[in-house]
Amino acid sequence: MILLVDDKSENLIALRKTLESRGFEIDTALSGEEALKKVLKTDYQLIILDVQMPGMDGFEVAEAISGFSKTRDIPIIFLSAVNVSKKFITKGYEAGGRDYLVKPFDTDILVLKIRTFIKLHEQTTELNTIQQSLLKEIAQRKQAESKKDEFIGIASHELNTPLTSVKGYLQLAERQLEKDQVDQAKMFIGRSKAQVEKLNHLVSDLLNATRIETGKLNYKYTEFELEPFIGHAVDSVLQSYPDVQINTDVNGSVKIYGDETRLEQVLVNFLTNAVKYAPESNNVWLTARLLPGDLVEVRVRDEGIGIPKEKQPYIFDKFYRVEDNHNQFQGLGMGLYICSEIIKHHGGEYGLESEPGSGSTFYFRIPLKAVQ
Repeated sequence: MILLVDDKSENLIALRKTLESRGFEIDTALSGEEALKKVLKTDYQLIILDVQMPGMDGFEVAEAISGFSKTRDIPIIFLSAVNVSKKFITKGYEAGGRDYLVKPFDTDILVLKIRTFIKLHEQTTELNTIQQSLLKEIAQRKQAESKKDEFIGIASHELNTPLTSVKGYLQLAERQLEKDQVDQAKMFIGRSKAQVEKLNHLVSDLLNATRIETGKLNYKYTEFELEPFIGHAVDSVLQSYPDVQINTDVNGSVKIYGDETRLEQVLVNFLTNAVKYAPESNNVWLTARLLPGDLVEVRVRDEGIGIPKEKQPYIFDKFYRVEDNHNQFQGLGMGLYICSEIIKHHGGEYGLESEPGSGSTFYFRIPLKAVQ
């Protein structure tokens, strides 16, 4: 739900009607005092706040909201038709605002910003919940203290990178709007949405890992064809990496009984890693074949940096990331751990073959009639 705060009822009515027509749930307040009472009783995803109001002005309201632990993470967008100088815009950000729009504004741009900030707020809330769960779990295994510190450092870095990009792109979009460059503003907002999607993938990995630990990762078993399954995974990766050549060799038209979505998640992860860990190559090889004993094997080979023998036993461990002295790669060290748990759930096996400097091959084998 979004809270609109303005001392002029006609402004509230107009903006409420516009946003409700776009599918948003809206609540309103006619003063800063009323707004503070509401935010303490109701959970809001976003607050749109007028600057100039009698009694408490918008800046004072924002500072008060930011001072409460329950409400400090709620994104605030300032709207003003009067206080439009740089001094007031700066004051808005200092008071805790995420954005400052000057009336009249482009409705489409406002809607895009609202959706972006709401998604970020939802992911921040999820991340806080996950972090608390992980910290509690790690505290019960004293031997994992070093892993906890390492993970928090990695998570903070990986999650802050797209967040920082989003903030930068939105600021650039705001400057373009001030120049009436709407197309340029939309471009920057589009880029910020791409960064939000990266953040969404990171949060999804955290959620899946937590669900695995609590036994709440859901599976839906159906019968599906091997060849289209391979094709869907390849197409998904090529959308993000259009310059990569994925050479496929599918031997055997067979049906598999398993969770197609979860298994595709495994294959996409293997393919994405093959691209990521082979930055100087555009070729990946994927083979799928039927093995004796009603097993299907899928192998993904790259021409990347390879993995030293001493590191290979830990590759599928939670939080483990492969690094070398020349390359640093993004990620939380969750992906292969999640893959291993999905394959285990299908009664299968997984592994890798690798030599430093000679690339790597990741594979999994599952029975055609996997037992739930």
